[in-house]
Amino acid sequence: MEGFIAARVIHVLSIVFWIGGVAMVTTVLLPAVRQFKSAEERVVFFEKVEGRFALQSRITTLFAGLSGFYLVHILDAWSRFGQIEYWWMTMMVIVWLIFTLMLFVLEPLFLHKLFIRKAQSNPEKTFSIIQNMHWLLLSISLVTVAGAVAGSHGWI
Repeated sequence: MEGFIAARVIHVLSIVFWIGGVAMVTTVLLPAVRQFKSAEERVVFFEKVEGRFALQSRITTLFAGLSGFYLVHILDAWSRFGQIEYWWMTMMVIVWLIFTLMLFVLEPLFLHKLFIRKAQSNPEKTFSIIQNMHWLLLSISLVTVAGAVAGSHGWI
């Protein structure tokens, strides 16, 4: 039982740091960066802050994934993934996969370089695309979190 409680605590704290950070970047950081006067200033500042956040996100998504899979295993809840009333469990995995793919594969392999190149040639469009992507990911994440909280407390 103690392992279950510890895993749930780790899972919730990981989600709070991860999705809370996405919310901060989306609603505070990106709008503030777009107000900078020079494109160079925007890129340098955004890179510095986003780089630190990427490390936090990598750690928290790793903990969220490990603790989430442990919880599903310990509860033997694998069959829930095929049931519509547990849609939020499937969405948790999908959101986790999207972020994990972005943070561990796409961003290190080519997105970082692509951002630098595009931001230098067309900073307004680049920051607009980034902000729109963050809004999309944040929206999907918040719907999933709301569904998970409601669903895990019996509101189906």
